[in-house]
Amino acid sequence: MSFINNLRDKFRRAPRPARERLGDTLFRIIAFLAAATIVLIIALLVIQLFRGAIPSIREFGAGFLSSTEWDPGNDLYGAWPFIYGTLVSSLLALLMAVPLSLGIAIFLSQFAPRWLRSPLGFIVELLAAIPSVVYGLWGIFVLAPFLGETVEPFFSGHLGSIPIFAGPVYGVGLFSAAVVLAVMILPTISAISRESMLNVPRDLKEAAQALGATPWETIRMSVLPLARPGIIGAVILGLGRALGETMAVTMVIGNRPEASASIFAPAYTIASVIANEFAEVTAGLHMAALIELALILLAITLLLNLLARLLVQQTGARAARGKDKRA
Repeated sequence: MSFINNLRDKFRRAPRPARERLGDTLFRIIAFLAAATIVLIIALLVIQLFRGAIPSIREFGAGFLSSTEWDPGNDLYGAWPFIYGTLVSSLLALLMAVPLSLGIAIFLSQFAPRWLRSPLGFIVELLAAIPSVVYGLWGIFVLAPFLGETVEPFFSGHLGSIPIFAGPVYGVGLFSAAVVLAVMILPTISAISRESMLNVPRDLKEAAQALGATPWETIRMSVLPLARPGIIGAVILGLGRALGETMAVTMVIGNRPEASASIFAPAYTIASVIANEFAEVTAGLHMAALIELALILLAITLLLNLLARLLVQQTGARAARGKDKRA
């Protein structure tokens, strides 16, 4: 045994051939270029969008963000209705999807029997593979009529005094778009959250149960705190998809450039207006305004991802400190 150890030590101390050192250097350079490509793509994308948006930026300035007028005939453009529709529809989708996704993840990771866990998990993940246009068709032919005939009239009739539930109901609008988005982001949030919960050490759950904790107390005190960084990351990934979704939202949101307080009113999103109007524009201020909208959407997405990264790091550091204190 000592002979083998000595031989291994000599092999480790032996100088590597020049060809091997050259191969390592080339591999390191290739890996660096592959990583730098991502940064280069984002930088070129931002530069190109900024160049295309310069006429709109010079014409409207910061007022473009707060203006509510969108009149291509008179070359008057404002981004607020689209920013409002994008943010509100995505946040409403999160409010509906996150609790349901966490419930699915908790059941699949903690309570589901083995014979049910894999098939049910596969069905949930299968929702992510459905094309967005299929969701849009389902939304316009099934969901929107159902919401317009049952759900929206109920809330409008009983809670119409509250501005977000006031006004006439159309079936298509912010609420319908939010429901479709919630269904679309549900598999992403639930799948990542489930994996985060499965990675929690089993010893911690068994220790909590040995101390007399109920199943809910075990999940709340042992599972959720350690899985929190992964859950937050899953929510941000779902939000990123909701912000950039185009086809399904375009088919059910109503496409009206107004920022209404009612969630039942038709609205517009940044992705939808770009998809609807970009093909009809050749050049000029209208084109620049659409490109500036794309730049705004990119900025919102990058900012949210940056904030999510910081939040995940802080949450992970807090969980690590708590684990050290318990130890």
